[in-house]
Amino acid sequence: MKKKAFKAALPYTLPICVGFLFLGMSYGFLMRSMGFSFLYPMFMSMFIYAGSMEFVMANLLLSAFLLALMVNARHLFYRISMLDKYQNVGWKKFYLIYGMCDETFSVNCTTEVPEGVDKGWFMFFVTLLNQIYWVGGATAGALLGTMVDR
Repeated sequence: MKKKAFKAALPYTLPICVGFLFLGMSYGFLMRSMGFSFLYPMFMSMFIYAGSMEFVMANLLLSAFLLALMVNARHLFYRISMLDKYQNVGWKKFYLIYGMCDETFSVNCTTEVPEGVDKGWFMFFVTLLNQIYWVGGATAGALLGTMVDR
């Protein structure tokens, strides 16, 4: 029964297949040319499944990336000003630079590390905890938002 239905449907879908393969491949090429991994168009195609919207999303993703760079450019200056403070902290320096936000900058820049406390670990945990708070809050908001939306 399933086999018969499949054989009956196949001829009707072959012209669509040709069009979708062509458009889908051009969408994949567009995304790749914009620097996205193949995973983006693959998952966007699976979950958005609205051809023309996927083309629009490609540009929106790139625009959002550029906008994020411009809005957060101030962090570059924060990081430069903290280079002296980040000396001699070892591998933690990379995370301290990556995890910089306004609030972390304020605490790590102005707080005198308590005596007997390792400066690098202190700043690392300030940065880590702030990031955990942000990610936790965003996740909780998203989860609560799904409950409210029902």
